[in-house]
Amino acid sequence: MIKRFINISVKLGICLLLMAWIIQAIFWDEGKRAWEQHGSAPSWENLTRVQRLEISWKYGPPELWKNLTIIDQSSMALSVIIVGCTVFIGMIRWQMVLKMQGFELPFSRIAEISFVAQFFNAFLFGSTGGDLIKAYYVARETHHRKTDAAVTVFADRLIGLFSMLVFAVIMMFFNKDWIFSQKSTTLIAYIIILIFCGCAVLVFLAFRGGVSRHFPKARQLLRKLPLGETIEKSIDSFRTIGRQTPLLFGAFALSMALNIVCVLQFMVIAQGLNISAPAVAMFGIVPMIISISSLPITPSGLGIRENLFVLMLSTSAIKVEPTPALSLSLLALAGSLFWSVIGGVVYLTFREKHHLREIATSEKNSI
Repeated sequence: MIKRFINISVKLGICLLLMAWIIQAIFWDEGKRAWEQHGSAPSWENLTRVQRLEISWKYGPPELWKNLTIIDQSSMALSVIIVGCTVFIGMIRWQMVLKMQGFELPFSRIAEISFVAQFFNAFLFGSTGGDLIKAYYVARETHHRKTDAAVTVFADRLIGLFSMLVFAVIMMFFNKDWIFSQKSTTLIAYIIILIFCGCAVLVFLAFRGGVSRHFPKARQLLRKLPLGETIEKSIDSFRTIGRQTPLLFGAFALSMALNIVCVLQFMVIAQGLNISAPAVAMFGIVPMIISISSLPITPSGLGIRENLFVLMLSTSAIKVEPTPALSLSLLALAGSLFWSVIGGVVYLTFREKHHLREIATSEKNSI
């Protein structure tokens, strides 16, 4: 319990530190710009650090708020609708994976569980934290195949993550001139390539495997590990999905379509903020940032995503000011949080409905 508390505290601390870092850096820049535009004396360089800090917090917050509210309502509304489309496409993909395991859940039930997961994704670590909740609820749907049901959630996420990494690597090729022209973006590109390679190996081992053919005693050793039998069942469940190649490729193709829709959401917000970033650059930046922020480092990737947007959009090739870049990230998050709120409402009704159902079942069995 103490270890878990320390782990959560550390991750929250990282999140707050990253957010404080990027916000203070932007406020500092806005304060300096306002001070110099007003021709105030003494010059910015001759001010003390405390004076610069006071000025940055005087001019920074109003400027950030101005950028957040400059977006027109139609662009923001369209952004929210697009996020809803990504949630819907995700439900369809998960339904495909469930069918690969022989589960025929009603789409209404899939939607309920997906919305609940969307709610928990808002504050659990990384953008995949809600998967644990999703796995818990879908496992409760079956009494004899709980492992197979839970595996569908993680297989679905693995397909989605791998497709986003493939998409990111492809779009990096079309943006290679400016990405590899600076040290910071080059480092991000190498991180993406490293994650892609690791994920590719994981996808192969999960869906295809073959290790036990070369190491006959591997399964015996696996069974001796804590939860060894559960891990072995999970491996077999992943292989069942991997053997259904046409459906697996169909889920991957659907994920690639989902990736395009994700980028379109950011482009709509950028247009609403009058950010003139090239479309090809946005198709390169967004999947790279989503891939990194999906790592379970901070709640919902908060802090990491904002820093990356400011860093990548402010490069000499794109030249977007830091404040609009931060606003773009925060407004995109707002669109996602809208559906998380919807998920929270679903969770309250979902929880109450199924609690009453369990009581009714218990009373029926006791008669």
